[in-house]
Amino acid sequence: MKKFLFCASTTSHIRNFHLPYIKALNEDGFDVWVATDSNEPIPYAKHTVAFPFTKSFFSSKNIAAIFQLRNFLKRERFDKISTHTALASTIIRCATLLLPKKYRPSIYYIAHGFLFCEKDRLKKWIYLLPEKICAPVTDVLMVMNQEDLELAKKHRLYKEQLHFIHGIGFDPSRFKPFSPEERTKGRQSMGFSQSEFLFIYAAEFSKRKNQQFLIRAFAKVADQIPQAHLLLAGSGALLEPCKKLVKKLHMQNRIHFLGYVQQMQELYPLCDAAVSTSKIEGLPFNLLEAMACGLPILASNIKGHRDLVENKREFLFCTEQELCEKLVKYFIKPYDNINWVQILKRCSSHKVMPPIVKLYLQ
Repeated sequence: MKKFLFCASTTSHIRNFHLPYIKALNEDGFDVWVATDSNEPIPYAKHTVAFPFTKSFFSSKNIAAIFQLRNFLKRERFDKISTHTALASTIIRCATLLLPKKYRPSIYYIAHGFLFCEKDRLKKWIYLLPEKICAPVTDVLMVMNQEDLELAKKHRLYKEQLHFIHGIGFDPSRFKPFSPEERTKGRQSMGFSQSEFLFIYAAEFSKRKNQQFLIRAFAKVADQIPQAHLLLAGSGALLEPCKKLVKKLHMQNRIHFLGYVQQMQELYPLCDAAVSTSKIEGLPFNLLEAMACGLPILASNIKGHRDLVENKREFLFCTEQELCEKLVKYFIKPYDNINWVQILKRCSSHKVMPPIVKLYLQ
């Protein structure tokens, strides 16, 4: 039986995005393993292995993890590896570089947004150099947005194949607008009336997701949008600093922390607009899910976000001032009947998943 390993920095990443692929490979006869920061069981995977990934990209502990993974890969002799998230992908590919060629598996690297841009100039090399070092063992590279595609081509960040994919697929049928009655009832259960305007941002609390930027902007215009509230869903390392910032700005009654919300399809339809202040994305699930519920989006003008919208002037912002202006604009004149059908169609699981599975099986 051929052995297939999925690798990511966190178990939650595998659970949130890759279970359908693990299930498909399991049903195709593969012995599927998962390596993350935890050994908690993963559906459809026969084995889970914990490795001490450290979030800090250049931590010395990650050097030790490379050698642990190298010994693990040599012992288990995997045929193929699907690797995700920048940190885990770098570590496992570095471990593969240390293997004799006869032990090297085929590596499928799905880039969920390179951590560098061309405009970063010298700074970009901090994250570009590891990608170039690992390119000789990156048999198949898959990217999710046009800018990452151009970066991969320009710097030859793959060994054999480069493919453009529309994300990793999500199920739009799970995310739909509510009826007026459902919306009223849901809002009442949360303590909000129909006259209040709810902005929602669902993401891990991290520097990359940049919630503090949004908190400051919302606080600046709070007096201009008196019936508006900001809902922040998620958990993460910067949750407590964000709570302290909200308290410092005296926004506790307007900015609400919801914790990790598993059933976002029950929350998005209660809101009026989705916001993202992320600094880097591949193709963001949180905005796709909000779009499927009919919400307008207000997002930072970055790669990944730019691939989701045609009218960039309308839905994207570059500066804090632009964000402030658009928060007020969305509140004063809400969007009705936003139609994201074509975008959602090309990013849906039934469109995206078959070509990726086909690559895994080649």
